[in-house]
Amino acid sequence: MIVQIPAVLGAAQVRAAREALERAPWVDGLATAGHQGARVKRNRQLAEASPLALELGQMVLAALERHPLFISAALPHEVYPPMFNRYEGGETFGAHVDNAVRLLPGTGRKFRTDLSATLFLTDPDTYDGGELLIEDTYGAHSVKLPAGDLILYPSSSLHRVEPVTRGVRLASFMWVQSMVADEGERNLLFDLDTAIQRLAQTNADEAARLQLTGCYHNLLRRWIKV
Repeated sequence: MIVQIPAVLGAAQVRAAREALERAPWVDGLATAGHQGARVKRNRQLAEASPLALELGQMVLAALERHPLFISAALPHEVYPPMFNRYEGGETFGAHVDNAVRLLPGTGRKFRTDLSATLFLTDPDTYDGGELLIEDTYGAHSVKLPAGDLILYPSSSLHRVEPVTRGVRLASFMWVQSMVADEGERNLLFDLDTAIQRLAQTNADEAARLQLTGCYHNLLRRWIKV
C-alpha cells in the first residue's frame, strides 16, 4: 500500500529546513549505501550524526507523531532517525530494494524496515526529474509531491529516483518499524480505521461505529508485536 501523507511540515518549517540545507555541508550518498545500493546510488546527503541532521530530524519526528494519517497507516513502533539527501546535475538512485535490517546509530540495535518514507522539501516545479518510482503488483507509480508532503510505501518495494536534470531536489528519508509487521494485516487495519473515521465524520450509526472500533482494537491486540 502506498499512502500520501499531506502537510507533514508547514510552509514555514519547509522554508526554514530548505534554507538550512542550502548552507549545509554534504557528503557522498554512498556513505550509507548497502551492497545493493552502492552500485546504483549517486547523490549527496547530510552526515547522519551532524548537528543539523539531528535538529531537522527531531522536527520531522515531532511532526509525524502529531499526524493522524501517518499513525493510522504506519502504526509505528519506531522511526529510524530521518536523514536528508540532495540530487542535482543528473544525480539519481537506480532501482533497488531497501535493506530489511539496519543498525540504529549509536546503539547497535537492529531495526526492521517495514515501511520507507520520503518527505519532499522542494516544490516540484523548481526541478526537473527526481520522480520517485515505486513498483507494486499494479505497476510503477511515479511520485513527485509538494514540499511538506510525505509518501509512505512498503520497504519491500522495488523503487528508484529518476535523474534530476534541472534545479535541486531536497528531501528527508526514513524507515518505520511498525507494531504490525505483516503488510496484509497492517493494510486491513488501515482500511478499517479509515472506515471508522468516515462513520464518525458523517454521524452514522454510533452503535455500529463502536462495534467496528472494538473489532479494530481486538485485531490490533492479536497482531501487534512490540
